Amino acid sequence: MAGELSPQARQKLLEIARRSVEAAVRGERPSVPACDDPELQAQRGCFVTLTTRGRLRGCLGCFTARQPLWRVVADMARASATEDSRFFGQPLTRHDLPDLRIEISVLSPMTKIANPLDIELGVHGIYVVGRHGGAGTFLPQVATEHRMTKEQFLSSCCAHKAGLPPDAWRTGEAEVFTYTAEVFGEEPSHTD
Repeated sequence: MAGELSPQARQKLLEIARRSVEAAVRGERPSVPACDDPELQAQRGCFVTLTTRGRLRGCLGCFTARQPLWRVVADMARASATEDSRFFGQPLTRHDLPDLRIEISVLSPMTKIANPLDIELGVHGIYVVGRHGGAGTFLPQVATEHRMTKEQFLSSCCAHKAGLPPDAWRTGEAEVFTYTAEVFGEEPSHTD
């Protein structure tokens, strides 16, 4: 992907995300100092995914940003730890922190596509918007992690994320947008 972040910028974002999550789980104010790295000043959308022992524990993000990337990562990391409604009954605790793994997906701008089957699995994320309401997204890595076909990827996003009929992408009831993501995360050895 053109414009990839340097290894140092990626590491800095992971450190920011971890500090933000740890503060949120402990009920503390985030202590994320301002970052003046020019690479991290771009206004880009991102998603922060949290897992423990291979199980999803939070994933929230935004497609566009009006703040620098480092700040968006800090905010989305905190939100993933405390605001993902799928996990309100089982919030992250201090005991989860040693097993926590953080993955960040920094997004490209979205592009509307005429033919949803033009997506490239493992490369494109999709954002599905219903013509009469409802919207949802799947990050690019969802298709490969779950070994989905293009049709399964699109139908599952419609039904399970956007609250639309599974074939809404095919019938014209929904518009499909694509984006790419630069995905990186903590090494699994971090939790040993």
